[in-house]
Amino acid sequence: MSIAELRGQFPFYATANPCHYLDNAATSQIHRQALTAMAGQESCRANVHRSPYRLAEASSHAYGEARAQVARFVNAAAADEVVFTSGATAALNLVAYSFGETLQAGDEVLISAAEHHSNFVPWLRLRQRTGIRLRVLPLLPDGRIATASLAEMVTERCRLIAVTHCSNVTGAVTDVHAVVAAARAVGAKVLLDGAQQVQHGPVDVQKLGADFYAFSSHKCFGPTGVGVLWTRGGVLERLPPFLTGGGMVGLVSLETLSFASPPARFEAGTPPVAQAVGLGAAAAWMMTLPWAEVHRVESALLARLLDGLATFPTVRLIGPADLEARLPIVSFEVRGIHPHDVCQVLGEREVALRGGNHCAQPLFAALGSAGATRASIALYNDAADVDALLDGLEHALKVLS
Repeated sequence: MSIAELRGQFPFYATANPCHYLDNAATSQIHRQALTAMAGQESCRANVHRSPYRLAEASSHAYGEARAQVARFVNAAAADEVVFTSGATAALNLVAYSFGETLQAGDEVLISAAEHHSNFVPWLRLRQRTGIRLRVLPLLPDGRIATASLAEMVTERCRLIAVTHCSNVTGAVTDVHAVVAAARAVGAKVLLDGAQQVQHGPVDVQKLGADFYAFSSHKCFGPTGVGVLWTRGGVLERLPPFLTGGGMVGLVSLETLSFASPPARFEAGTPPVAQAVGLGAAAAWMMTLPWAEVHRVESALLARLLDGLATFPTVRLIGPADLEARLPIVSFEVRGIHPHDVCQVLGEREVALRGGNHCAQPLFAALGSAGATRASIALYNDAADVDALLDGLEHALKVLS
């Protein structure tokens, strides 16, 4: 399947004036199959799980099928291991709150300095509420998590290691095997923030060995407003709910309160039915792709971009300079120029980038930086997109220097 054929499946590229879209780490373009699936909800718009009439039954079936599609996408052992949330942020907060309720003062949670704020701030709040000890894995000079430090930082008091699967700033992929091995040695659980990983191919949660895996639909060619928390079978059964309300209870009275079994226990209120259906369709489509070829093309584009950036003497790469264990997410500083200004000038040339600290202030502090311009490549990008960035950057240096 060629890049042109892939592009043809995304309505964005059929618009009158598509840009060189390189902001995929923030939000990917939506696939037509996801849009078609959501449009199909117009014939069965009704709430789920509660009514026996035809529309409600059709809606419940579509919602259940979406859960099954996502379960297949991540190779879950059962569909009930998939909880729909509003996004990766909500999924990570769910774990911090619900698993956090099982912790007490002195228990330890280990994160890293590479985390997105969504996997950093909830643990800071948990520390404020409960007195847990929060430990932070340091970074290597190229932005990778220093997993060699696990041996000294994982103690018998460690209850959870919560780290990114892939950094949204550096593109570095975490050595999950080392993390899981360290956790298992002391009986701790593992949470992976997979928000950046899933766009680049289905993950196998059983093979990874983690206990929790979080990701967002809008970063893997689906709609906004929905995400996923996968949890290893049996783990959710022992956790209290994050939100309460309709649909997640067993028995309620003035004297009695019981909760439904997962996943319903963690899906209070009316769920994002149409969005979940769109995500399920996107996940089903992604499973049909020739991922080896997609990865080959993405790696070639990444190499082209890294080589091009290396020709600018005032550009500093934030992250690994090679292709090993990293995804095509590239952040860079331009000496003396604010990243927002770089993005503004390139935006005027129809190159879509992102500038700032990318919700990762601890990472930038650890690497001695205040922020960077970020380009992120997806499966529909081509050499023209990369070249437009490099040409635009050359122009920006002339305009802004």
